[in-house]
Amino acid sequence: MGSRLRVAIGAFVLTCASLFLAGCSDDVGVDQHGQKVAAERLEGQWLVINYWAEWCAPCRTEIPELNAFAVAQRDNGVKVLGVNFDGLQGDELSQAAEKMGISFTVLAEDPAKRFELPRSEALPVTYIIDAQGKVRERLLGEQSAAGLTAKLEALRKGG
Repeated sequence: MGSRLRVAIGAFVLTCASLFLAGCSDDVGVDQHGQKVAAERLEGQWLVINYWAEWCAPCRTEIPELNAFAVAQRDNGVKVLGVNFDGLQGDELSQAAEKMGISFTVLAEDPAKRFELPRSEALPVTYIIDAQGKVRERLLGEQSAAGLTAKLEALRKGG
């Protein structure tokens, strides 16, 4: 095998390895169904990240509002994400999300580090992150679809 061919093959292998590793680093983890959540699915969108727990009564009444908000905002560049406060994983996470009636994406891995979210000891807590990845709002307590819509509109207008 000629040296040019060896160099070309080596460059190809390095390029493939780099692309593979870059793809892995953009992984946000998996959702409540075990499906990969790629970072590119979230880039350039406003994110509404809600922390919930099964034992949290206000969370239970808030979930239908978040479901409705997620559907209403689906085509408006807004993605609703849930995070289980207790760190449930796998089947436990899937069962809890189903029991709570959550229809939006629930992340198995807490995105707090990625988005520099402060830890809250009270629930529910919801963070609004703009399309550039900047935390714009921390909302403590139960939220409604109408309230989230109004808050989002105000933030988009520069409020």
